[in-house]
Amino acid sequence: MQQMRERKPDFRVGHGRHEQWQEAVETALRQIGDPPPGANLGFVYVTDHLAPAGRAIVHYLQQATGVEDWVGSVGVGILATGVEYLDEPAVVVMLAGFPEGEFQVFSPAAAPPALDSLTPAGFGAAHLALVHAGPHDEALPAQLAELCAGLASGYLVGGITSSRTRVYHFARAAFEDRLSGVVFSDAVPLAVRLTQGCSPLAVNAPRHVITAGEGNVIATLDHRPALDVLCEALEVAATDPNLPDHLQGINIGLPVAGSDTGDYLVRNLLGIDCKQGRLVIGEQVQVGQSVLFCRRDAQSAHKDLLRMLDEIRAGLSKRPRGGLYFSCLCRGERLFGRRSAELAIIQERLGDVPLAGFFCNGEIAHDRLYGYTGVLLLFG
Repeated sequence: MQQMRERKPDFRVGHGRHEQWQEAVETALRQIGDPPPGANLGFVYVTDHLAPAGRAIVHYLQQATGVEDWVGSVGVGILATGVEYLDEPAVVVMLAGFPEGEFQVFSPAAAPPALDSLTPAGFGAAHLALVHAGPHDEALPAQLAELCAGLASGYLVGGITSSRTRVYHFARAAFEDRLSGVVFSDAVPLAVRLTQGCSPLAVNAPRHVITAGEGNVIATLDHRPALDVLCEALEVAATDPNLPDHLQGINIGLPVAGSDTGDYLVRNLLGIDCKQGRLVIGEQVQVGQSVLFCRRDAQSAHKDLLRMLDEIRAGLSKRPRGGLYFSCLCRGERLFGRRSAELAIIQERLGDVPLAGFFCNGEIAHDRLYGYTGVLLLFG
């Protein structure tokens, strides 16, 4: 097999805020300057204030840069190097260059490469996929599993559109359903890590087994009323009149089977049934499934973000050329206390690496949908 070419074009990022989308895009493009040598893939993230112009923005970028392939999404907030834009009209644009033939954009109108296909240079064409998706597609979990099975790494990374207007995700054009994104070959050096925004109630918090439940209702844990088990973990009485206050920030963690890192999916606690002692959560449950109780906490989220950044940096042999970050809507200033604090932490640990991304309505890593997490993809 041929060796990957040493040519590594720069990544360049720009961002802009303006009520008129043309002005916001032009501001971003002025920061980028001339497209980097060999630029052949663009990433674009647009706040939902500008979502109605999504199709026009992609077309404008194609014409202005000469780069045909663009992928991205709409978000209530968007991210750039050291900067967050939330609830304001803004756009972030990143241009990058990859060896010719070592990536392929896909969409509902264009299928990703097959698992056994090779690039012209002889690399496996279907290694890892960056994906974006609409929030209202009930078949999304099955689509993620299907796409993941068609990748050599078995790994997806990305996020679900968050928007109060149009829910576009972009792959040359704009789409509102199913999946779109870009598949990279194994010629493209990549690193992925995930950070949790919720942590177990205690360091050695026990896992509990669902012994009765149906749909999204947990009736009993360890053969006891589920609410009693939760209240015991919180050290409060189920009859406490202030119980709703004690439950603020409490979520349900669903451990990932087979994970050697203690990974878990966080789902919202949607309600409680005090009379029957049941919990209602934002996920379908099964008898025999394990759960743990989690709390959304700024201090533990900050600590875990630093852990993730140190781990991914330790695995790099050189400074990354660029990156993408997908953060939950419940993170950002809501969790870290001030605007752009989360991105400032990333910039402090990684340096001025060109970075783009958005606040998601659900984060994608491997073949799973996460919540309250941050997912980082770096290009080596």
